[in-house]
Amino acid sequence: MTQQRMSAAEYRAGKSKIEKPRKFRNEPIVVDGRRYASKREAAYCEELIQLEKAGRIGGLELQKRFPLLGPTGEVICVYVADAAFFDHEQGRLRVIDVKGAPETEAFKLKRKMMRVLKGIEVEVVR
Repeated sequence: MTQQRMSAAEYRAGKSKIEKPRKFRNEPIVVDGRRYASKREAAYCEELIQLEKAGRIGGLELQKRFPLLGPTGEVICVYVADAAFFDHEQGRLRVIDVKGAPETEAFKLKRKMMRVLKGIEVEVVR
């Protein structure tokens, strides 16, 4: 009886082809060289880009990182918003998170931390 063996490289190559389903069934997408976590996020952010070109909003930052600091100044965690921009009509900074799935406990905690530590209300767009 003969056993066939595969090399470690062959095993890794075969294993990498197996893709497990995504946690929230989202489908990442690339639009104009920008990577988005979902089609919904891509559509919303592309709309924001057009609003910035039209001059209705300014300072648009996609995937804006907000370090959340503890009482002694150490970074506790980092909240990454889908978009942050200045809304000229409302005269204020807006921080947006596009959600298609239920909010996770981690998101709820970071959202509260943004409100308490930075005074910023994160808006959820569905």
